[in-house]
Parts: sequence; structure tokens; C-alpha cells
Amino acid sequence: MSTAPNRLLLDVMLGGLRSYLRMCNYDTVYALDEDLEADAELIAFANEEGRTLVTRDQQLATRYNPTIFLIEREVTDQLAELADAGLSLSIADEPRYCGRCNGLVESVSRDSTTPEYVPDQSEQPLWCCTACGQYFWKGSHWESVRETLEQLS
Repeated sequence: MSTAPNRLLLDVMLGGLRSYLRMCNYDTVYALDEDLEADAELIAFANEEGRTLVTRDQQLATRYNPTIFLIEREVTDQLAELADAGLSLSIADEPRYCGRCNGLVESVSRDSTTPEYVPDQSEQPLWCCTACGQYFWKGSHWESVRETLEQLS
């Protein structure tokens, strides 16, 4: 299977990146969400799913291609490394992937019934994950992620 650059597998050391990458519309699987810890499991999964492996493990990075090898420990520094590696890191106007589970999200129609904690649909667009049912909107977290990503450039 060929590897698509927008399909990523994050190793166990990089869980802090998953919501950022998903908000940039990268199909991003986090190893621990799939109970993948051993190098052989990560490589097999990445290969089967056609994913680019993102890792801080230098030995693992030499065993699979394509891989993006990161050195930094802090999330913002890791994001800068990903940008330097050629990933486009700007928050999507329309989200495609759930920040919680990586499921696909879809727009919520204005006449849909929503939980009480969700903002009024007439004031802003809403999305819902088709896998876990999580709702999303452009609130304070969205703006915080946008500001972090804008500081990378």
C-alpha cells in the first residue's frame, strides 16, 4: 500500500501532537489508542494503513520509511519540527477528523437537536464525530490552537 502524507502514526512519545494534527486535517493515529507499543507493531500498522510514522525513537526511525524523526520534547517545538519537515500546519476551516478519536466529523444541521453544552447553531457552525459523538465548534480551544500554529511561521 502506498503511503499518503496526510496519514500519520504517532509513536507513544508524541501523544501531545494528535489534536493539533487532527485540527490541521491530518488523519492521525496515536499508537497508544491502538495498543501499539512494540516497534514491530508500529511498523506493521503504519505499513498496512499507508501511514507516515512520526517518532522520537532514532532506531525506529531507521527501520521504516517514510518516517519523520523528531528530536524535541515540547509540543510547540515538535510542531516546528513537523513544519520544517514539510507538513502544512494551519488549522482547517472545516474539520475533517475528531480531535478525540480521529473519527470523521460532519456538519450539524441547524435544525438538529444537540446537547445543552453545545453553543447555539445559529451563532456558529457545529460538527459532530460520526464515531464517538463528540461535538466541535470554534471556541477558545480552537483559537488557542490557531495562535500556537501561527507562531510557528
